[in-house]
Amino acid sequence: MIGVRLMKILYVEDEKYMARAIEKVLRKNNYTVDLAFDGEDGLDYALTDLYDIIILDIMLPKKDGISVLQEMRRQGLETPVILLTAKGETEDKVIGLDSGADDYLAKPFQAEELLARLRALARRKGQLVHDNLLSYGDIALNPHTLDLFQGDRSFHLTLKESQLLELLIKNRGITVSSSTIIEKIWGYDSEAEDSHVRVHVSFLRKKLALLDSEVKIQSIRGVGYILNV
Repeated sequence: MIGVRLMKILYVEDEKYMARAIEKVLRKNNYTVDLAFDGEDGLDYALTDLYDIIILDIMLPKKDGISVLQEMRRQGLETPVILLTAKGETEDKVIGLDSGADDYLAKPFQAEELLARLRALARRKGQLVHDNLLSYGDIALNPHTLDLFQGDRSFHLTLKESQLLELLIKNRGITVSSSTIIEKIWGYDSEAEDSHVRVHVSFLRKKLALLDSEVKIQSIRGVGYILNV
């Protein structure tokens, strides 16, 4: 049976207790979640373009949420953003929407309302359409169904394999470090190690070889991994 990729959420929130509580709710409702606890890390995560929706608090250390949002839009990132504002702060809502936010939610909020906003935003933005392919060289990846294609042949990937290949395709021409791969795929607080990355890279290489693909995953010693044709 062909699976469906879980929607991937980035939640940028400096109140760690709240962030972890909402993370549990989201995971229970079949979302995958990455957490960032300040604006600078949040922007770095966002610019990987791996996320279906970003939940972004306004009040953040290092870089506030509005600045993060504005920089995302300046760099052409179109990922839908739900902005978290202080209750009753109309000015924050106006500035946020003018800066490119797709929706806003006043804190404190109920988890059920956040889930409803996520579902509505996904429908509006077409995030549930399963025919968007990522292409590189002679391969195409459907990150929603986890299927990898080369010509008329295909392989069904595991979720981690698909996420790894998606990360490498979206960072084409750039060497991606093992630490970045672990943070983006296994999560900020994961206990995964370089060996986990090597195993999944090995699995992907075997599947690319079985497809007779011209695409190779090159290891840069001491740096990371990069796709080459």
